[in-house]
Amino acid sequence: MSRWAAVLAGGSGTRFWPLSTADTPKQMLPLAGRDSLLVQSLRRLEGLIEPHRTLVVTARHLVEETRRLLPQLPSPNVMGEPRAAGTAPALAWATHVASASDANASLLSLHADWFVADDAAFRATAGRALDVAERHDRLVTVGIVPQRPDTGYGYIRPGRALEADARAVDEFIEKPGAERARSLVAEGALWNSGLFAWTAKRFDAETRAHAPELAPHLGQLARGNVDGFFAAVTPIVIDKSHFERSASVAVVPANFPWDDVGTWPALARVHPGDAAGNVVVGAGTAHEARNNVVWAQGGPVVLFGVDGLVVVRANNVVLVTTREHAARLKDLLAALPAKLRDDPA
Repeated sequence: MSRWAAVLAGGSGTRFWPLSTADTPKQMLPLAGRDSLLVQSLRRLEGLIEPHRTLVVTARHLVEETRRLLPQLPSPNVMGEPRAAGTAPALAWATHVASASDANASLLSLHADWFVADDAAFRATAGRALDVAERHDRLVTVGIVPQRPDTGYGYIRPGRALEADARAVDEFIEKPGAERARSLVAEGALWNSGLFAWTAKRFDAETRAHAPELAPHLGQLARGNVDGFFAAVTPIVIDKSHFERSASVAVVPANFPWDDVGTWPALARVHPGDAAGNVVVGAGTAHEARNNVVWAQGGPVVLFGVDGLVVVRANNVVLVTTREHAARLKDLLAALPAKLRDDPA
């Protein structure tokens, strides 16, 4: 049985504006180190999945830049979606490619824009997820032990034991309210990381049984008509199309520090701060200031006597907002003139 990886590397470039744009979305940015999150993600797979069995699914307009960043991959392994239709069609396509090479293939699905503090521990957990998927013939999700009752994540309630730390899944809970999140953490629920594993045969069976958004159109992939497949499917994420509908799901706990680095304030979790809680990346200075996040590119940024701000200088734009409002950049971009929003430089 050959093991493959599908790395999801799309993105609209909104969450880290003005640093990110449609042409340089989050995974192409060095938000948590010297290299981009995408390059770090592929490096993390070394020793677990061979480069010729690593598939990167991205937007078509990002294919050439993605290939440039990942010269270790065969050129056809960087796959450009005809349209953004959610993670389920993208992963159906990747699984089809793997199974066309080896009908007994298994596949690891991950996102290209995570922060992981321990690559070796990641590989150990990912390998464990693949083991469980192959041995128990189930879809497998990796659960993160919560660090806080965060309402921005989906949660997993583990059920009966399958073996050692692998358990069946009783329930998925999507982004609960604060009180429910606290209760779930107390009960031992896990965050749904989006790190998944399955065999190609199990994925195909679950698609045909539970994903009417995709199943009628699988023949398009078999005929090599990728554009036709993406044109016909109903957009949906893999969590809903497969994991929440299937009775054959298992969860294994993660043994590595993880963060999805979803908004500018998340930099405070992946970069060291000063004694006052300020996180400064680049040519920035905070004086008599507390709990601020600063990204200074292209010139200095100085903060004085302020608290709880996000200040970003990038691409000839300066963004000043609060940590709370930073999660709503999509709303801001919808209200900005197109020239400023799409081509800030």
